[in-house]
Amino acid sequence: MEGTARVFAGEYCSSTLSVQDDDPGNSAWVVTCGGAWCRFMFLSGALTEVAERGDMVYTRIADPTGVFDLVIGGRNTALAETFCKLPVPSFVTVTGRAQMYLKKGELVLSVRPDNILVVNRLVRDQWVLATAKSTLERLHRMNLALQGRCEDERILAAVRHYPVTKTRLRELALMVEGAVQTVRPPGPEAPAQPDIRTLVMELITAESGLRGIAVEEIINQAAMRGVMQETVLAAIESLIIDDECYQPQKGFVKPL
Repeated sequence: MEGTARVFAGEYCSSTLSVQDDDPGNSAWVVTCGGAWCRFMFLSGALTEVAERGDMVYTRIADPTGVFDLVIGGRNTALAETFCKLPVPSFVTVTGRAQMYLKKGELVLSVRPDNILVVNRLVRDQWVLATAKSTLERLHRMNLALQGRCEDERILAAVRHYPVTKTRLRELALMVEGAVQTVRPPGPEAPAQPDIRTLVMELITAESGLRGIAVEEIINQAAMRGVMQETVLAAIESLIIDDECYQPQKGFVKPL
């Protein structure tokens, strides 16, 4: 199962390369200047804007490097209603699909969300650190490609398309450094709290039998901790997308 890409907005929004999947039924990849191949994405930041225009809902999520534009089709869908009810600003995590298209002759980068979870600053910071790590690993491979020492075809595709130089890689690395500097060090005044995905995964792992654990049972146990059903279902879907668990049969999940 395909995992999700973690990429900063400052890198994603400068993308100009789209690559169609071998399967024409799949959506295209958005390939960034830092060598990330984005189709399914996992992002986090501050929800800063929600606007309804006609039958569409447009939202913006800011991370330390820039802003993701999110577009939700169908103003009356459950997901759109969820976005419209959230307080602005709120720290959130979002899973969604990368989109690149032309509109009135201009290239547009956006994300079509599938799920959203309200989280705290700690969860956002954890996303920043994980995204920083994966970004620096990609930039290292990009640097090797400039030296003719990389055989990763995805990295090479990005190098062939973008005007990649050591100066540009250094700029991206400085962007990552700036993002990491926004992370608050843990302290006694702000004890670490598990995010919803962690809670749900712990329930799946602890209670899983031969058939796994019933989704209904996860919902019931999470409810006793004050977590709403919609949030639990969104977390389960996100964990499935990230290859943390799978569905051995309908209505059950099991850790991979």
